[in-house]
Amino acid sequence: MIHCDIWGGYRTFSLTHGSYFLTIVDDYSRAVWVYIIRHKYEASDYLISFYNLIQTQFQKNIKRIRCDNGGEFTSNHMKSFYANQDIELETSYPHTPQQNGVVERKHRHLLEI
Repeated sequence: MIHCDIWGGYRTFSLTHGSYFLTIVDDYSRAVWVYIIRHKYEASDYLISFYNLIQTQFQKNIKRIRCDNGGEFTSNHMKSFYANQDIELETSYPHTPQQNGVVERKHRHLLEI
């Protein structure tokens, strides 16, 4: 299982002109991947690329994704991707970041360091 969320937009842009970042946390190992992105809609492409990376590098499949109800994770395009890859989507209730606490705490840690 992985936990996903987007943080931003930040008032200062990165060197690549991104003001958001996509954070992915592995539930088992707590390994973290962070992608700096310009727009929220780019998150779906990065998530698909991440899935391919995990299959290639670790020969593992993602079985479940936990995220908020953001459109970048729940679009029809992404729902069909999840169905094709046999991934179960778990979303939190609106306005309850506590239900996605693993990645929310990681955001806080990243922002503090």
